[in-house]
Amino acid sequence: MRATDIAMAMNDVGQSWVQAMREARFGDAWALSAAVLAGRDPALRDDPAADYHLRWVWDGRPVDGSDVLVRCYHGLGDTIQFARFLPLLAMRAASVTLEVQPRLAGLFKGMPGIDAIVPFDPARPLPPRGCDLEITELAFALRAPPDTAPTPYLSAPPAALPPGTVGLCYDAGGWDQTRCIPPDLLAPLCQIAPCITLVPEPTVLDVRNPAGCPLDMAATASLLAGSALIVTVDTMIAHLAGAMGKPVWLLLKADPDWRWSPDAAESPWYPSMRLYVQPHAGDWGSVVERVTRDLAAFEPAETEG
Repeated sequence: MRATDIAMAMNDVGQSWVQAMREARFGDAWALSAAVLAGRDPALRDDPAADYHLRWVWDGRPVDGSDVLVRCYHGLGDTIQFARFLPLLAMRAASVTLEVQPRLAGLFKGMPGIDAIVPFDPARPLPPRGCDLEITELAFALRAPPDTAPTPYLSAPPAALPPGTVGLCYDAGGWDQTRCIPPDLLAPLCQIAPCITLVPEPTVLDVRNPAGCPLDMAATASLLAGSALIVTVDTMIAHLAGAMGKPVWLLLKADPDWRWSPDAAESPWYPSMRLYVQPHAGDWGSVVERVTRDLAAFEPAETEG
């Protein structure tokens, strides 16, 4: 069962699953997932009548010795987060094909264990293989906690940026506007360190690239690689920075997504990440005040990228 399916179903099982994931009790979460999977109607697996992000794909069959097709039906950040498990999958499967969002296809070239990378075309999805999974089902299917696939697992050549550059991302896209932060709140950070924006739109912030970040994954990854620190809201940028092992400060709303604990300052998914959670809903001001104080004391690593 997919992570976001349970997280979005705010029933007793869903809430228990979210709590278990936030507390890194992965065995408990998988037990809940297994119970839900056992009760599902096989006729509705990968139901073409449902939107892709609402489908369940894995039917529970073993991956061992199978030709496995990993489908990426969720967002870019979800794909990046769970791609860490692809090499583990490859150690058990006969072959691994990754049907991935076109924007990410180049990012995963060279990752160990992937036999084929196919850009996902919703109008013409690949036919089923011996075992199909959605990428967010990998941790459950393999019973693999995050520390079995340590970071970094993605890399990029660093862009030429001034020492100590901070990458800023304030926009989380249209999925959840409550994750976004007014960009002007980040203006004080630009007075402490050289900054760039990682949002693909012009900005009035005092950054080195006021026209915005290119809407190109390779260029974005290079900007992250060349930065000393990433300060971002909960979006793909946070996952990419964490997957690359970059220092990343994640700004979160008071009731964040299932993968982040509102009571923690760190994340088991990305050891290089620090969490800054709103003390109450809508209070971005106090979050930025903490980030501003911490940035003033931040000492970049001698070797960046």
